[in-house]
Amino acid sequence: MNRNENVVARPQKNPSYKNLGLFHRIWIHRESYLLMLPFLVLFSVFTLLPIFSAIALSFTNFNMLEMPRWVGWLNYIRLLLDDQIFLQVLKNTLVFAFITGPISYVLSFMLAWFINDFGPTMRSFLTLVFYGPTLAGNVFFIWTFIFSGDYYGLLNGWLINLGILREPIDWIGDTNYVLSVVLVVQIWLSFGAGFLAFIAGFQSIDRSLYEAAVIDGVRNRWQELWYITLPSMAPQLLFGAVMQIGASFGVSEVIKAVAGFPSRGYTADTIGTYINDYGVVRFEMGYACAIAVVLFLMMVGTNKVIMKLLKGLL
Repeated sequence: MNRNENVVARPQKNPSYKNLGLFHRIWIHRESYLLMLPFLVLFSVFTLLPIFSAIALSFTNFNMLEMPRWVGWLNYIRLLLDDQIFLQVLKNTLVFAFITGPISYVLSFMLAWFINDFGPTMRSFLTLVFYGPTLAGNVFFIWTFIFSGDYYGLLNGWLINLGILREPIDWIGDTNYVLSVVLVVQIWLSFGAGFLAFIAGFQSIDRSLYEAAVIDGVRNRWQELWYITLPSMAPQLLFGAVMQIGASFGVSEVIKAVAGFPSRGYTADTIGTYINDYGVVRFEMGYACAIAVVLFLMMVGTNKVIMKLLKGLL
């Protein structure tokens, strides 16, 4: 038995291992912690430090020119009890999270399921086609031409030629339509990491499971999907759900590009754009951090609920 096997087996065979202190356990597994050290340092500096800094600044009044001044819970009281615009952007954020997130999640899975039946060449081509919007960066500006509010707008031109409209509609400038337009653009952009995870998940399923399922009485694709595919792809489904819902909570750039910053009457703004409004434009960093902390807690809570639901189903 080699050295690594000794290290792994020791905690299971020694009943006193559970009674060891934290530092003693770390010393026993010091080789593993040394391997993880570079990642732990980078993760602490670029992820944990900004989060704890934002939490600390959310209890201050900080304008980037003067030293932060402690105000306690004042930013949160103002945010939750005296900010009507925050309630508007909170509603829009929830609309994005619970409409674009589930729709893009289901569409990503169904497209990956559809593409999986093709050969390697066609599967690679179709994967590139459907993942293209995510790679294309600012190409979503094309949607401002499609939804342009004059006669030259592509959608207005089609509807007028078909006789459905007599006058063009200002899709982006009208507060009745702008949120729907941004939702469509966001769904178009949302085929990202979750889609690729589903493609990889389909390729990793053992094909012999399907042959055994046929012998056991599975007769159609839907039964294969329910009894074989979904249980076999549980890790990819959890990963895709976390990524899609998390991305939906943080939507901001597409809103600024399509609807303006801020949008008319904050009709299409989300918490993400509201953070930019207070942090970058007004330089009220303490208040912006309080908004960011609320968004962070919403994302963590939602992800935990989703993971619990999916683990129960799968």
